[in-house]
Amino acid sequence: MRPGRNRGWLLRLVIAFGFAQGAVSMARPAVSYRALALGADERAIGVIAGVYALLPLFAAVPLGRRTDHGRCAPLLPVGVVLISGGCVLSGVAGSLWAMALWSGVMGLGHLCFVIGSQSLVARRSAPHEQDRNFGHFTIGASLGQLVGPIAAGALIGRADMAGSSALALLVAGAGCAVALTSLWRLEPPDTRPKSRAGQGDRVPVGRILHARGVPAGILISLSVLSATDILTAYLPVVGEHRGIAPSVVGVLLSVRAAASIACRLVLTPLLRLLGRALLLTVTCLLAALLCAGIALPVPVWGLGVILAVLGFCLGVGQPLSMTTVVQAAPEGARSTALALRLTGNRLGQVAAPAAAGLVAGVAGVAAPFVMLGALLLVSSAVAVRSPGEARGVPAAGTPVPRRRSGRGLRRSSDV
Repeated sequence: MRPGRNRGWLLRLVIAFGFAQGAVSMARPAVSYRALALGADERAIGVIAGVYALLPLFAAVPLGRRTDHGRCAPLLPVGVVLISGGCVLSGVAGSLWAMALWSGVMGLGHLCFVIGSQSLVARRSAPHEQDRNFGHFTIGASLGQLVGPIAAGALIGRADMAGSSALALLVAGAGCAVALTSLWRLEPPDTRPKSRAGQGDRVPVGRILHARGVPAGILISLSVLSATDILTAYLPVVGEHRGIAPSVVGVLLSVRAAASIACRLVLTPLLRLLGRALLLTVTCLLAALLCAGIALPVPVWGLGVILAVLGFCLGVGQPLSMTTVVQAAPEGARSTALALRLTGNRLGQVAAPAAAGLVAGVAGVAAPFVMLGALLLVSSAVAVRSPGEARGVPAAGTPVPRRRSGRGLRRSSDV
């Protein structure tokens, strides 16, 4: 099957990703509230949020190697089962240690789903379609991030925070299981890699990391995901300190997710206007300033405005960092490169919440957002020097010339 034909698979993948991400986005604040009800302080919240990324930190590269040499789709149902199980078991856990463990299982399931689905998009998309298809794919994540926090906020109440947060986790597990209904015929047999590298030769990790564009894509993705993750885990804590109800916190988190959806719907014209490198630089710089702004004692409506603009800026980083890494990676190692990107993400998810917990314990619950601003500021500087469109790959939405006389595309469009 030629890449780019019959995009029904992409719609089904977006739907499945929406349910899976919705469950995770519902479970993460629910875990924080349940941990608070069980007596956790800011440091314990940081540890539990970090354990979510600890198991995936060691599993990402082996899973990427496996996907480079085989099929992508089998990882998706495995991921759904692990996410659902982690949500349900977190809901019935009676100790902080048990919650941390099942949070790690949830994170491992999310990793399986994301590696399989991202590799599938990369494998089934023509090079000039990757920015667009990755943008559409991440709409599923944003839809989940939009609905999940609202659902969590609607179910969790201060009167019985322990019981209501447990109910939210059980509902999240059931919701994730719905994703299984969309995981049919996503990967035809002829999408298995046929290159020599795909058949058995392994590209060394060092060679992948030295490819121009891969380190920049990893750092940008790490920064953006760390910002999203700490927003999800720590905005409930900020809300508790400022007297903001859980339902309002859920709406605020969903405003950020809705803005990310809006960004990805207009990603193609933004790329045509600015190019990938400049768009990443500008949005990372604005996100850095806005993250620091959350630390200010602004009213709820002001916090909503900040999160809306911040969500739009953060919506750029994930899909474009995927394309940057995929197009910069050596042939036959794209899934491994995506796995290294996810390893960076998980490293950020381990280190950032732990650092946030220490900073919050010393300087207050708003201080982690200043830390995030500094990290995004570094990413904006890196994005300035990152490559735009890969050599021979036109920007998203650019028509691809037909091949003539059996010769391939010879255009160079480095930006």
